[in-house]
Amino acid sequence: MPSLLARYATPFTTGLFVVSLVSGVALFFHIGSAYFHSMHEWLSLVLIAPFVLHIWKNWRAFKTYFKRPAMTIALVASLVAGVAFAWPSLTGTSEGRGGRPEFALLRAVQTAPISAVAPLFGQDGNGLAENLRARGYTVASTDDTLNGIAEASGKSASDIAGVLAASGGSGDSQ
Repeated sequence: MPSLLARYATPFTTGLFVVSLVSGVALFFHIGSAYFHSMHEWLSLVLIAPFVLHIWKNWRAFKTYFKRPAMTIALVASLVAGVAFAWPSLTGTSEGRGGRPEFALLRAVQTAPISAVAPLFGQDGNGLAENLRARGYTVASTDDTLNGIAEASGKSASDIAGVLAASGGSGDSQ
C-alpha cells in the first residue's frame, strides 16, 4: 500500500493543482463562478492529501531546499503577500471598499437609514418602520438602519433581509 500511495502522490498533486489553477484563474476573471467556486474550494482542500504524500515521498530532496536562501526568500515572500491581502480584513480597514460589488451594495442598504431604504421596498420610512414593528422588530425611528434594527431586536442582518425579501419588497405580506 505505501508504494501505491507513493506512486500516485505526484500525479494527484499535479492533477489537482491543474484543477485548482484553472478554477482559480476562472474565478479571478469572474468566468463561470457558479461552476468553479465549489470545485475550487473542495478540490483545493483535497489537494492537501497528495501534497503531503508528495512531500513525504520526496522528503530527502525537499530538505536540501532549506539549505539554500531561495526557500527562505520564497516562504517569507509568500507570507508577506498573504498578510498584505488579509490585512485590510484583519484590521477592518477594508470596510466599504473592495470585495464583491454585490456585497458592497448590500452593506450600503444595511447601513443606510430606513427612511432612505424604504422606497426600495415601495414604502416611505414610516410605513417600513410600522411593517417591521408588526413583525416584532424594534424600530425607534426612521433614522435607524436595518443592521441597527436587527441588532436591537436580537436578530441577524440575514433575518431582517429575509423578512424584506419574503415580502416581495412591499413589506405588507408575511
